[in-house]
Amino acid sequence: MFNLDKIKNVYLATGITDLRKSIDGLVTIVQTQFKLDIYNQSLFVFCNRANNKIKIIHFDNGFWLYYRRLESEKFKWPISANQTINISYSEIEWLLNAHQIRIQKRKFKQIKERVYY
Repeated sequence: MFNLDKIKNVYLATGITDLRKSIDGLVTIVQTQFKLDIYNQSLFVFCNRANNKIKIIHFDNGFWLYYRRLESEKFKWPISANQTINISYSEIEWLLNAHQIRIQKRKFKQIKERVYY
């Protein structure tokens, strides 16, 4: 069953991600572009170009893929390209409800290569 109590980190992929990708495609982004460990009790969050869909992946004795689509609103998604942001679990709940999070004073991790569609 769902076990989000063990989550230590939440990483946002700023900018645009092609959400036609399934688990394997998103795992490849995490490992090759973010240079992060997919098995490290973390959530990895991606948003589409229209800012109305989000996919979240994490590993817990197998991969989980969460998908959320807004019908009339848009996610207040950070648009900085080629970066990841480490946010808190409460901030991801805030973001998933279409509220804006403040990221001005955060440290970004630069990604060397990022493919945009």
